[in-house]
Amino acid sequence: MATTERKPLLLDFEKPLAELANRIEQIRQLAEENGVDVSSQIRQLETRAMQLREEIFSSLTPTQRLQVARHPRRPSTLDYIQAITDEWMELHGDRGGSDDPALVGGVARLGGQPVVMLGHQKGRDTKDNIARNFGMASPGGYRKAMRLMEHANKFSMPIITFIDTPGALPTVVAEQGGQGEAIAYNLREMFRLEVPIICTVIGEGGSGGALGIGVGDRLMMFEHSVYTVATPEACAAILWKDSSKAPQATLALKITSNDLKNLGIIDQILTEPVGGAHSDPLQAAQTLKQALLDNLEELVRLTPQQRRQLRYEKFRAIGSFQELDVS
Repeated sequence: MATTERKPLLLDFEKPLAELANRIEQIRQLAEENGVDVSSQIRQLETRAMQLREEIFSSLTPTQRLQVARHPRRPSTLDYIQAITDEWMELHGDRGGSDDPALVGGVARLGGQPVVMLGHQKGRDTKDNIARNFGMASPGGYRKAMRLMEHANKFSMPIITFIDTPGALPTVVAEQGGQGEAIAYNLREMFRLEVPIICTVIGEGGSGGALGIGVGDRLMMFEHSVYTVATPEACAAILWKDSSKAPQATLALKITSNDLKNLGIIDQILTEPVGGAHSDPLQAAQTLKQALLDNLEELVRLTPQQRRQLRYEKFRAIGSFQELDVS
């Protein structure tokens, strides 16, 4: 995790918080210049700032949650891996001539246990995002992921994946390279793997690009993350031929953690620090680590056959519905 202090990037709904913080700082400076004790007033304002932050982040709309999920300083896959593991060695290449930087992975030690970790990796700035294709993996990325998962299965190491992508790389070259086949192959093969698999949506989980590493025994999701069949912009463009209707699509798609938990798609919601994971990455990482350890403790007690059967039943149940007789 980066420790360099940087000016925070503000979302629109965070502006009242910034204004209050500026006001507190101005009062503090004036008090110091004039030798006046205003500590009690500052404490009151700081308490109000914390209350306001809690009020704002406890009532975010789906569109605002999407903004938080896409925040450029939200912790990434490599941030979390470095924060929660005792050891980490990144592995490269799909053994077919490609090493996609948008999907990273390797072997690690979590709580003393050897595991394989992999996930989408976005950049921190424009240059880094371009280098990593904005976290949109190519066919080689999904083949690299599958190679690492086969390695984990061979050596009986649990698999931990981190989902954070708007979707798979949508280029002609990617399609020519077998994008659909690579993702479909991963979906099929992850169902047969015998080791525990835990998947966590840490930011934006979009389309088949997310599903390509999203088949697991447990599917967790950070509180302000989103998980969707298509980005709201793409959905709006398809349904209404108007991407400006993305907020309407965001609401209709049911992409928030609470919606998906109610629908039975995800298993667990991970609480974020007040202000989002980017406001306190280390606290978010600790929450993630504890959840991974707790779930691993349960999953390792099951036999490979039990895990595969429960994994199958879990995904077969998604999308089930009942028809009501209203006559």
